Amino acid sequence: MKKFAVVLSGCGVYDGTEIHEAVLTLLAIVKNGCSYQIFAPDIVQHHVINHFTGNVTDETRNVMVESARIARGNILALSAFNSNAFDALIFPGGFGCAKNLSTYAFDAADCTVNAEVEKAVKAMVSANKPIGALCIAPVILARILKTVEVTIGNDEQTAIDIEKMGAFHHKCNHAEVIKDAKLKIFTTPCYMLDADIVQIAQGAENIVSAMIKSL
Repeated sequence: MKKFAVVLSGCGVYDGTEIHEAVLTLLAIVKNGCSYQIFAPDIVQHHVINHFTGNVTDETRNVMVESARIARGNILALSAFNSNAFDALIFPGGFGCAKNLSTYAFDAADCTVNAEVEKAVKAMVSANKPIGALCIAPVILARILKTVEVTIGNDEQTAIDIEKMGAFHHKCNHAEVIKDAKLKIFTTPCYMLDADIVQIAQGAENIVSAMIKSL
């Protein structure tokens, strides 16, 4: 049974992981006969947003603790990730990718990436194992891997930022998957486009299936 490492960035689209993308990615992994282990960095998240009002609150929350809500408690600190134990690595989207796993939301093309995230990505690339990224998560791979080919759909400013990082952006539509064959990187836009939950499910299924075929 092939095993995926799934990296989350909190719980909730505006300050953490996009929950639909995370859950449907997990479902796609299991439906395709594979298993998964969820990881998240054990760090304080950038801020907490009330998902009803959209306002920033005065709370402080931990990325791994919040991600554990989606994982139903079965989660490991990203510092414990060992590329030898996994066949693939995947990042669901959500603003947590741009606020907690990186500083893209604030620094755009000049962003930095969490050191544990960067270490995990580079380890999988060195081992020639596939990496997937949904929604806004491809900006993390663009920052780390420079010349990688990715998609975030068709958002003009984000595509410009990706190109500034040295990567190559491909426009695409719902459920399409862009593959960088050399680096084994797979990306799909999900909620970076105006999508419904059925389209998110299709995107998650397609990217997971494409990654499995590359194993």
